[in-house]
Amino acid sequence: MRFPAPLIEGTLVQRYKRFLADIRLADGGIVTAHCANPGGMIGLKDPGLACFLSYNDVPSRRLKHSLEVVRLADGTHVGINTSHPNRLVEEAIADGTISELAGYASRRREVKYGRASRIDLLLEDPDRPRCYVEVKNVHLTRPDGPFPTAAEFPDAVTARGAKHLDELSDMVRQGHRAVMVYLVQRGDNDHFRIAGDIDPAYDAALRRALAAGVEALVYACHVSPEAIVVEKRLPMVL
Repeated sequence: MRFPAPLIEGTLVQRYKRFLADIRLADGGIVTAHCANPGGMIGLKDPGLACFLSYNDVPSRRLKHSLEVVRLADGTHVGINTSHPNRLVEEAIADGTISELAGYASRRREVKYGRASRIDLLLEDPDRPRCYVEVKNVHLTRPDGPFPTAAEFPDAVTARGAKHLDELSDMVRQGHRAVMVYLVQRGDNDHFRIAGDIDPAYDAALRRALAAGVEALVYACHVSPEAIVVEKRLPMVL
């Protein structure tokens, strides 16, 4: 996924009210940007971080800027816009990067299923069961013992996320395939784990889902101010 126009560089002043961020631009002016991320953004919301904004002058938009990427002190770029992962995963399925989900005749987004929910992607083919794909954005990173860094999910309690896992399990019991895709919008991790200390209920829900036959895939991205591209699979450590 290439950004349609060059991103605007700035410095994070503060992120607040979950969906707002004040950014100081190169000319010293401050703009308020939409922050499409309801999570805790641990380590990614510190004042002074370099960041990159998109701009959209659609008249109906109250906030013309959106926070897309932050750059950490070590130079790592991290995508924080949670509206992108579904598109990124769909692109990676189409181009064969996520080979485990290739070969289906059609893909549909936001299809109703379960208990008043919508699945992120529904893969269909006349020669195989339906495949229900749920996508979660990942950007939390913390040290993991002897390992350099672990990508982790979630970064805040998510009862909704646990509900999605239970609904995927229901799809397996009905004879379908169900896959949980964790998309890591950064490239500095060597494995993935669940942040059970942050949300023990989600950890338990994933273990139930895996035991029920739900599959879990983890893919990491190469992130830059020009593009975000799904790059490689990461191992999951439970």
